[in-house]
Amino acid sequence: MGIINTGALAKALWPGVNKWFGQAYDEHTLEHKEIFAEERSDKNFEEDVNTYGLGLAVVKPEGENISYDSMAQGFLKRYVHTTYGLGFIITREMIEDNQYMELAEKRSKKLAFSMRQTKENVAANVLNRAFNASYAGADGLELCSKLHLNSKGGTFKNELTTAADLSEASLEQMCIDIMDFKDDAGLRISVMPRKLVVPKELVFEAERILKSTLQNDTANNALNALKSKGVLPEGYCVNHYLTDTNAFFLLTNSPDGLKHFQRRDMGIDNDTDFDSENMKFKASERYVFGWTDPRGIFGSPGSS
Repeated sequence: MGIINTGALAKALWPGVNKWFGQAYDEHTLEHKEIFAEERSDKNFEEDVNTYGLGLAVVKPEGENISYDSMAQGFLKRYVHTTYGLGFIITREMIEDNQYMELAEKRSKKLAFSMRQTKENVAANVLNRAFNASYAGADGLELCSKLHLNSKGGTFKNELTTAADLSEASLEQMCIDIMDFKDDAGLRISVMPRKLVVPKELVFEAERILKSTLQNDTANNALNALKSKGVLPEGYCVNHYLTDTNAFFLLTNSPDGLKHFQRRDMGIDNDTDFDSENMKFKASERYVFGWTDPRGIFGSPGSS
């Protein structure tokens, strides 16, 4: 157990320090809000249950019976909340002898900063593991797959058939594949891409592709169809917590895609230990990130 005592911050006991640095930095805005739909929760876990409906009508020969189809329950996705917490302990002597009140104030801010960073990393890991079969969703497959299962049979994909780097051509193909989405009964549905998500390494490429009036990186005097058709109405966002420098994703308007359930907001508390007289500070929060319907996203791991 780490304890902040007079030896840990010896310089804080004496006047003359001009500036304490290393704990006060600007931070990114909460980037998970650009990707996940947030819902409140008041239970130990939340469940989303897939249902599938009727398929296409079939020919009824004269004098014969109508064909009947079924509607039933399909895959089940359970979101189980996890509690995240962190704290620090300061001896009474360190509090009494500290000559710098601003240092004490920064400790609590640093604790809140650590909690926010944790949440951003937990959220980003949903995408960082999007192509990892060890992290499965309701149908037993990873977030982005070429063989996602339909409840009523058959498969669909939300990953490029041939992995490709971010380009105008790869984005166009992803948009075409998204517009080919069907429901679990095989009926066509109106799903459209709405936002591109990239790591920081692809921010300038994303800017050129989506903002160029003409086709990007070619001598062709042709329109940039992605821009002229307004295919991505929400543009793009950068997530600084993505670890794969080549992977990129398109978010769609399909409901119940990427989700974040908030069970308990972050709270910071403090108390004094009776015997040691040490002061304890702690923060904790309870939430879960995940996905229900893979049609809410389409991804590519990049070609390398």
